[in-house]
Amino acid sequence: MTTSGVRVRIAPSPTGEPHVGTAYVALFNYLFAKKHGGEFILRIEDTDATRSTPEFEQKVLDALKWCGLKWSEGPDVGGPYGPYRQSDRKDLYKPFVDKIVANGHGFHCFCTPERLEEMRAAQRAAGKQPKYDGHCLNLSAEEVTTRIASGEPNVVRMKIPTEGSCKFVDGVYGPVEIPWDAVDMQVLLKADGMPTYHMANVVDDHLMKITHVARGEEWLASVPKHILIYQYLGLEPPVFMHLSLMRNADKSKLSKRKNPTSISYYSALGYLPEALMNFLGLFFIQIAEGEEILTIDELATQFDPENLSKAGAIFDIQKLDWVNGRWLREKLSEEDFQHRVLQWALENDRLREGLKLSQSRISKLGELPDLMGFLLKSDLHLDPAAFAKIKSTPEELLEILNTVQPDLEKILEWNVESVEAELRAIADRMGKKLKVVVAPLFVAVSGSSRSLPLFDSMAILGRAVVRQRLKLAAQTVATLVGPKN
Repeated sequence: MTTSGVRVRIAPSPTGEPHVGTAYVALFNYLFAKKHGGEFILRIEDTDATRSTPEFEQKVLDALKWCGLKWSEGPDVGGPYGPYRQSDRKDLYKPFVDKIVANGHGFHCFCTPERLEEMRAAQRAAGKQPKYDGHCLNLSAEEVTTRIASGEPNVVRMKIPTEGSCKFVDGVYGPVEIPWDAVDMQVLLKADGMPTYHMANVVDDHLMKITHVARGEEWLASVPKHILIYQYLGLEPPVFMHLSLMRNADKSKLSKRKNPTSISYYSALGYLPEALMNFLGLFFIQIAEGEEILTIDELATQFDPENLSKAGAIFDIQKLDWVNGRWLREKLSEEDFQHRVLQWALENDRLREGLKLSQSRISKLGELPDLMGFLLKSDLHLDPAAFAKIKSTPEELLEILNTVQPDLEKILEWNVESVEAELRAIADRMGKKLKVVVAPLFVAVSGSSRSLPLFDSMAILGRAVVRQRLKLAAQTVATLVGPKN
């Protein structure tokens, strides 16, 4: 594997809370660059205009900085190959798409969303993998010109070879072969003129002189499309390296439905960033037992990209707790520990906002731990009895918790006003009074039926912690619901 002039990148999409999987892939790229004296670059991939927000972009930057990662080029620090945000690069992509079409490797597709959905439904019903059927592949140049001139909406798709397979060597998996008939005629340019992820990804990696693309193995199936785009443009592809997915202990894919996955959740619970990076870094090195506690620089020294495990990286919370505990006990001086505790309590104004809400609700300071302690707890240890004082039936409580949890995910900007507005809307949709809906939420979020104001508390705790507390509350209430006949 050639490593001269190494340039690697992490390219997250700002469409939600930054995921520990992003930190995992970012750390690999960071260690790879450090090992080879190369450059580590941050690029924001916000081609999904409906879901990408400036708030989530800032969360990405903050989360990766909290992890202790530093990039030499990015949207916040600039660099010679900017802009480093795809939405700011919109005008760069069309000439590349035009070249692909002009050389006969791409075509305009006028299929409506309705036709495409019918086509996919028919393919699924026949037990086939849904993919584009080539309906617009052989339209005459005259018809294409006429339809574009008339203003008919269209996208540009790439052509795919009809026979054979794509063969390439992956930096982790070695030789890989994927048949072309398993590859879809990918849209390259959307009707609004924005490129799709695949097109923008290739163009940006080329223009930013990226030498190695290290990402999660879920992208392995996309490599044939990317290699074709490079070929169609007459460009040299980078070295591809696909890292094994992070998995739960039962080997299922790590997802927020099963376990907390947001970096902000681990930060809020008081995990040290050095410990989280240490834990994630152990997936990339071979180390003897008893030598697992390593700084990021020590991880870089031990890092060997030629000797990576293809086994899934198991996100074991108990192992993370063990690593974090050792960092707290062995790596911090008394002064460091005290400083970190205060830093953590003040993070996101948690302590300050909690105290502001508590001042008018206490008669002596000794009441503070009971009143606002839930803002700092890692686990409320909810008991089914905590819900006993609520007048609703267990079935109704469970319905409320199971409705609120996914609906809160739709909030783009998480604050007091947006949380309150969404909960009022949920109550309306459920045909219930607001006080009926919020009653179990008080217990779920604070562990008590009397606490600080709910909307403010949820805003202070943050989306990731609230999500987990609602999930645990639903599991607790479910034990009160009798088995279905």
